[in-house]
Amino acid sequence: MNIYQKCVESANYIKGIANGNYTDQYDTTSDAIGIILGSGLGNLADEVEDATVISYKDIPHFPMTNVIGHAGRMVIGKLNGVKVICMQGRFHFYEGYDMKIVSMPVRVMKLLGIRSLIVTNAAGGVNRGFDEGTLMVIDDFINFMGDNPLTGANIEEFGTRFPDMTLALDNKLKKLAFETAEELNIHLKKGVYMSFRGPNYETPAEIHFAEVVGADAVGMSTVPELLVARHANIPTLGISCITNMAAGITGKELNHLEVEAVAKRVNNEFKSLIKLLITKM
Repeated sequence: MNIYQKCVESANYIKGIANGNYTDQYDTTSDAIGIILGSGLGNLADEVEDATVISYKDIPHFPMTNVIGHAGRMVIGKLNGVKVICMQGRFHFYEGYDMKIVSMPVRVMKLLGIRSLIVTNAAGGVNRGFDEGTLMVIDDFINFMGDNPLTGANIEEFGTRFPDMTLALDNKLKKLAFETAEELNIHLKKGVYMSFRGPNYETPAEIHFAEVVGADAVGMSTVPELLVARHANIPTLGISCITNMAAGITGKELNHLEVEAVAKRVNNEFKSLIKLLITKM
C-alpha cells in the first residue's frame, strides 16, 4: 500500500467518525481550517466546541507521538464559530518515523477538505532581537534535516513533481496575521525558521552557522509539513513561539520543561491571536 492509499484510508476513517456524530448531512471536515499545534500550545484544541476527539492510535496508519506536550489527538469541531481540524501534537522525524509518515497528517487534512492550514511550533531564538515568549510569523524556511518528504515517486494526486517554494508561506495569510495581531495589541515578529534533525538541541557552533545563513529561529519540526502543504497547494501560515534563546547565545543550558513552561506562559496571547485570525481567513 502506497502513501496515497494510506492517506485515503486515514481520511475515510476520520470523516466517518466525525460525521457519524451528526444525523444530518453536515460535513464537519470540508472547508475547515487545519491547525497543527506544537509543544506547549496544544490546549487551544481544548476550546473546540462540539468536538469529535480521535486518538492518533485509533486512526489507520497514524503512529503515536511520545513527546511531552503533544497529546496525540485530532480534534474536529468549531473554534470561535469556525470549522477546524486540530492536530493536538505532531509526529517527529527524530522519533524514528519516515518523513512521509511525519508529514502524512497534512495530506490527510487535504483529503478531508481543509481550505487553509496554520502550522505552529516551539522554537529556539537565533535572532538576538528576540525575547523568550516572542511570537514569530514564519516568513521562509531552511530544510537542514537531511531528508525530504517529497522524495521517491511523486504522488500526482497531491501535486506536481517539482513544486516551487517561492510562496511556500502564503503572503495574504501573513499579512492577515499581522493585522490581527495589531488589533489585539500583540507584537509579532517575522523571520526564517531552520529545521534541524534533532532530538538533541543544536550546538553553539550549529547556532552560529544558522545565524550566518540567515535563520531567525530553529527547531526540529514543521518544515516537512510546510513542504507537503506547498506540494498539495494548501495556503499555509506558520507561527513559531520562541520559547528560549538557542544554544550559545545566553550560555544557559536548555531543557524541554523550560520550553514547555514558556509556551504555556504565552498561551493566552497565542490563543487570542489564532481564535480571531481564523474568523478572518
